Amino acid sequence: MNIREIIDALERFAPLPLQDDYDNSGLQVGTTETEVSGVLLCLDVTRQVVDEAIKNGCNMIISHHPLLFRPLKKLTDDNIGSIVMDAVRAGITIYASHTNLDNASKGVNLRIASVLGLQDVKPLDEQPDGNGAGIIGTFPQALTEQQLLALIKEKFGVTCIRHNGSLGRKISRMAVCGGAGAFLADKAVEQGADAFMTGEIGYHRFFGYDGVIKQIETGHWESEQFTVDLIADILNESFPGLKVVKTAIKTNPINYYI
Repeated sequence: MNIREIIDALERFAPLPLQDDYDNSGLQVGTTETEVSGVLLCLDVTRQVVDEAIKNGCNMIISHHPLLFRPLKKLTDDNIGSIVMDAVRAGITIYASHTNLDNASKGVNLRIASVLGLQDVKPLDEQPDGNGAGIIGTFPQALTEQQLLALIKEKFGVTCIRHNGSLGRKISRMAVCGGAGAFLADKAVEQGADAFMTGEIGYHRFFGYDGVIKQIETGHWESEQFTVDLIADILNESFPGLKVVKTAIKTNPINYYI
């Protein structure tokens, strides 16, 4: 099979028109007619990830975050330019499935909801055909705030969770959005969520929600870590014989001192 067939399968699951206006999902580097020797999956493309693809005999990298997010003004041996040149020299095609995969009805946020055990889920900000930003659902049994934080810590392997003041009630209905989803907090309130979890909130966005909704910030990478598993499932279902490798490199640029 060639790379175009891989891309077509991804875009059937998460069509490019679903991406947000600011985004740059899709083909990043390389060609589409080359035969696929293997696919490496990651959240972020780094020089180490390109080296990992070469080592594993993969001539395609599929990332969640676009390598080329802002226009490049030059190609030099530093930062993103060097990654592009390394990929081109190695004959590696790079493809990103970002906010289109976030907004797809069975995409990133549904996977997060599944990890948490949410039921009766629907898009938080619904668009046509059941797609949309975020997911909202209910727990089989209401949780205390402490139980919810402990659940998130366990399921997402986080060492540090940021959250606002006590809600003062149990949590039955919860909204989630992978990555930087703070813009959906008011939508979560409108939809009757007791809690809203996302990767990034920011200092000022924590104000004004005490006693209204429990805001929970896990970290961007932490919130989206299961995206690699989601893409692997899409490819394994569509191409059972395809060599699919999940990166062994933790590309999270943020470290915590505990």
